[in-house]
Amino acid sequence: MPQRKKPFSGKAKKEQLKAKKQSKQNAPQEGFGSRNRRPLLKTNAGDSEDQPQIQKFNYCPPKDGRDRNRYALQFYRETPAELKARKEEACKTIEPVSEKELEIDSNDYFPKDLGFPRRPPWSYELTTEQLEARETKYFNDYVNGILEKYNWKELSFFELNLETWRQLWRVLEMSDIVLHIVDIRYPAHMFPPSLYEYVTETLKKDFILVLNKIDLAPAPLVVAWKKYFEENYPNLHICMFTTLPGYNLVGTQVNRAGLQVRKRKGKFRLAAEGSQQLFEVCKTIVGDNIDISSWQTKIKEEMNLEYENDEDEKVEIGETVQMKAVDTSYFEHEKYKNGILTIGCLGQPNVGKSSLINAIMGKKVVSVSRTPGHTKHFQTIFLTPNVRLCDCPGLVFPSKTPKVIQVLMGSFPIAQLREPFTTIKYLAERMDLPNMLRIEHPENDDTWCAMDICDGWAKKRGFLTAKAARLDSYRAANDLLRMALDGKICLCLRPPKYSNKKDYWASHPEIEKVKWIQAKSDDSTQLADDKDYLSDASDEDNVPGSSGDHKDRSSEESEDEETDSDEEPTNYAHNKFAALADDD
Repeated sequence: MPQRKKPFSGKAKKEQLKAKKQSKQNAPQEGFGSRNRRPLLKTNAGDSEDQPQIQKFNYCPPKDGRDRNRYALQFYRETPAELKARKEEACKTIEPVSEKELEIDSNDYFPKDLGFPRRPPWSYELTTEQLEARETKYFNDYVNGILEKYNWKELSFFELNLETWRQLWRVLEMSDIVLHIVDIRYPAHMFPPSLYEYVTETLKKDFILVLNKIDLAPAPLVVAWKKYFEENYPNLHICMFTTLPGYNLVGTQVNRAGLQVRKRKGKFRLAAEGSQQLFEVCKTIVGDNIDISSWQTKIKEEMNLEYENDEDEKVEIGETVQMKAVDTSYFEHEKYKNGILTIGCLGQPNVGKSSLINAIMGKKVVSVSRTPGHTKHFQTIFLTPNVRLCDCPGLVFPSKTPKVIQVLMGSFPIAQLREPFTTIKYLAERMDLPNMLRIEHPENDDTWCAMDICDGWAKKRGFLTAKAARLDSYRAANDLLRMALDGKICLCLRPPKYSNKKDYWASHPEIEKVKWIQAKSDDSTQLADDKDYLSDASDEDNVPGSSGDHKDRSSEESEDEETDSDEEPTNYAHNKFAALADDD
């Protein structure tokens, strides 16, 4: 006779799930690779002042037997004491800083002995398991070596996932030209000099730096950053680019308070100016070694195409790296192999790398998102039969960049922030946020702190907690940070000695070229009312602001974004380069 089942209450089930979750949290940190996995770093189960904790982002449930979390972002986790100190700092009165505080130098944040993980020597005599063990040991030694030289609290939150670094190694091996993309607002924080030296001196390859999103910065500042990189890194080829020039936007672009109001057109023309610049630089590099005239032909053809559905057109994907096994293969580089130019695209998360590739292609071939780590593996995409692009996952290089800057750059997921108020304080010290946001002090005081700004914005936007109906400061802070990441609140850092040469940069002859790329008309600079911004601001429903669980969406993100980046990209409506002037 079958044994009768014992009653199992809902309370007991809750306790069972709680115990299971606790056991997973206390499990040792896993490395990557074979079944016998080794810990990446020696960490404690609980929070400690002496040992850093590892925090994983972008968890993906297993699918078809594949471990998709091998590409999850990993960072050090803050201790409770550090969080408490940050919250206390956010309650202090805001003291505006001078313009000199906005000037930065990349050498101040990328010490030479910090470097980045480079691939250890590769040998055909070693098995896959031996290669994996060697790379894992090297990476563990590299990270632990950094911790011996520097206090882990001084270091930025950098990529701790070996699989993502393996993708960088593979892209560097395959590429004839390395294309590094930075955000014009924080270029010095995104450009590691060690990568430049490794590519130009060790690999002996050409290095192109793309100053992206130049529509967010004043033209004199764009020119100043361009000259800064030309003077300090003479082997660089520099291009300026934006996927949202003025003719792709609707209406005014700045409101009366100084907030950016960028409303993208439903069907927009892709920027031909940036593609033409990139073509000219590549043409100068390759010379007569390879014929890339088909690329120029493609650009001119795009100018004459109407907006039509091209569902029958296929985009040739050269290679997509699968995630079923560890990739320890080696690519023996041969310059312009088989008459094909390979361009490797690198950059930190949220620099607009995928959007730039889509703009160069003339159609959407790579999924875009504001969530860091959205691109989880690299793939090669043929621009023309003899020009291919190689997209690498966004990488956060080791540096001493402050966390608040990493949040504003988009390297650190805003939804995962445990304490967002110090980043608001950093913004408020450099911008007049109360006037820009047109908010009233929640306590009718004359002095402001970061918490006051968040409460004032929560009051204006109607952000209230679910149970007690108090002002939801966390949700307001996260909303402001998303506005900063989107460019609505636009803070641009400056190169050294910029404030002393403002007049020089304002009259520089290259300003006209920058304005041509930005394509800003006189109408776009007219002031808009505050309601124009508020009607366009994002206000997600049913989002608990206190937990910071907002769902990130970018202004450059497609409405029908792919939810699974492993699937083959879908072809979308073909666009044209209508802004490119005829060369003939």
